[in-house]
Formats: sequence, structure tokens, C-alpha cells
Amino acid sequence: MIKHSFMRSFGAAGRKLACLMVAVAVMVAASGRPVQAQFPGQALPTIPVVLPKVQNVSEYLEIPGNAAAVSEVKLIARVVGYLEKLHFADGALVRKGDLLVTIQQDQYKAQLQQAQAQLQLQQAALVYAKTETARYTALLKKDAATQVDVDHWNFERQSAEANILAAQAQVAIAQLNLNYTEVRAPFDGQMGKHLVDPGNVVGGNGQQTALAEIVQLDPIYVVANISSQQALQIRENLNQRRLTLEEMQRIPVEAALSDETGFPHRGTLEYVAPAIDQATGTLLVRGILRNPDRTLLPGMFVNIRLPMGKSMQGALLVPDRALQADQGGRYLLVLDQNDVVQQRYVQLGELLGTLRVITSGLKPDDRVVVGELWRATPGTKVAPQMTTIGG
Repeated sequence: MIKHSFMRSFGAAGRKLACLMVAVAVMVAASGRPVQAQFPGQALPTIPVVLPKVQNVSEYLEIPGNAAAVSEVKLIARVVGYLEKLHFADGALVRKGDLLVTIQQDQYKAQLQQAQAQLQLQQAALVYAKTETARYTALLKKDAATQVDVDHWNFERQSAEANILAAQAQVAIAQLNLNYTEVRAPFDGQMGKHLVDPGNVVGGNGQQTALAEIVQLDPIYVVANISSQQALQIRENLNQRRLTLEEMQRIPVEAALSDETGFPHRGTLEYVAPAIDQATGTLLVRGILRNPDRTLLPGMFVNIRLPMGKSMQGALLVPDRALQADQGGRYLLVLDQNDVVQQRYVQLGELLGTLRVITSGLKPDDRVVVGELWRATPGTKVAPQMTTIGG
């Protein structure tokens, strides 16, 4: 009765509107989701879409790990003496060969002079012994000297030669001890805090006093453990072929901190443990990366990506921003042949820059919605606008 009264009140226009409302209600009930109706004369929303990018990609293994210093050294006092001066500030960046610490030098300079003087004395003794040997050899030919005299000066000459070698060794030791009073940076790195203040005696009582620490930050290691199953999968992808050391060290390794997009830090594989750790059932792998800006610090947690040794031919990639999620999983919005939006659940692969590999649920000719996602309601007909895909 109400329906007939409504139609009589609004005439033909009312009847058309009522029929449209009923049709929309039937569509909602049938699909189980809200549907945006297009009324006569209403412009279709323009929605940017792209075709998936088709390319060959390598399969990767992403594993958690951490950064580690290539070299971390405690600077040791190798001679006894007062610590005279520190030539670095805590935390300073230093270059290889930079002077870092000076230990009292007076006594070591004196010991060097003493050794040099002893060397000169032995050199003079050798000159004198050679002169006397020549003189007595000539006299012996004239029967003016005995063979005993000649033998004596030959002995003195040989003794002087031996003493010169000993004196030269003492000079080298004295010079070495003097050099040890200056502690220099063994490599380019960053200093830790100093461990001993100037004025303290270091290197005494046979103890190796640590003066400071220095850490090499460029390059830097990234270290991780892969499971034995993952190691077997990589070997299977390589057809059970064992890589040589040279081949292994050409394998790329990528890393990223938790707040970084993609894998901006790149290097190569540097070491793979020769055996599985029986306690953990894992295999240690280590990569080496350039770190000129010291973005990575030893101990930082990083995500590491390693190639699995296998390529995926004709993989489909879409912009990662086009993906959405609900209780059913990750999905894309695609258009059918009638330009109607459909929801398509997909399986995801690797993230390559801003593009995500789709391993299933998508076809090469599917038009994927990449913008205006809030307007692209499933079941809605839209006006597609083809755009280019980013990479």
C-alpha cells in the first residue's frame, strides 16, 4: 500500500528511482559488500591503473643479522714508562699512522745512543784488527814476526766483525723500543674512550696495559646464521655445485637497518663457515660492505638479503603501494573486461625497490589499480587511466 502511494505521489520518476533502489539493495545482499551505484548521468571516477611489469628476477633469502667490526684493537703499551701525552680526543676519527699516545722517551733515547756508541767502538776495533793483520802478515814473510802473531790478529779481526753484528742488533732493539714509545693508529678508524690518564706508569711489571681502543668502521661486516634447510636449498639451486672462494666472494650481499626502505647497503659475501653449528643447527655467513658514512655500527641489528642462486623467469611486479590487506590476506584491486573493480588476493615475493613481486593470483594482462584506492570500491565501474609503472 505504501509502495503504491509513493509511486502515485511521484509518478514515473518515482517509479524509476524506486526500482533503482531495489536493484542496489539486491546487489548488496548478493555480494555481501557495499556497492557504489552509478546513477544515470553521473561521471565515472577516473582511476589510474598499470599493467604488471614483466622481468626476470633472482630469488633472495632475507634473514636477520647484525653488523660487526672488521678490526677492533686494544692499543697496548709495549715499553715501560710514564704516559706523557694523549694525541686524540675520545671518539675521534683517525687515519692509519696517526700519532695517538706518547710514552716517556728520555731513557730510550739514551739507550739508543749507548748502542750506537758501542757499534762505533766495534767498527773501530775492526779497522785496527785488519790493519794489524796486514802488518804482521807482511812481517811474517820477512821472518820478522811469528805465525802466532798473525793468528792473534786474525782472531781479533773476526771477533770485531762478530761484535759489530751484536752491536747492530742492540741498535735495532734500542730503536724499536724508542719507536714503541709512540703508539700510532694501525688502520683508519674511530677511537673509543682512553683507558689510562697521562702521568700513570704503563707497561710495568710485565703487564700489557691497554691505553685505548680503536674500531674500524669502513668496511664493516654483516653476520647472520642461515638454517641447514636454507643451506640445502641454496645448494640444490646450484645443482649441488660447490663454489670456489673466488666465486663465493663475488656473490652480492645487501643489508638494511630497521628504519630503512629497501636494502641500501651493498657488498659481497666474504666468508661461509665450513660446517653446521651442531648446537644451533645453523651455518654462519659473513658479508663485507663499504660504510663510508659510518651508518652501520658494530652490534646494530640489520636485515640481510642473499641470493638463493636461482632466477625467476617472467616474474610479475607491481607497485608495492597498490597492495592492501584484510582478514583474507594481501590483495590487489584489478579491472575486468568491463572496467569493473575486482578484489584479487595474491601471493607476494621479493620487494625490489618500490616494486613487489607477485608469485600467484595475477596475470600479465591484468590492469592493477595504483591510485585513488579509496574510490575504487569492488563492484564499481570506473574510467581507467593507464599510467607508467615505477621501478
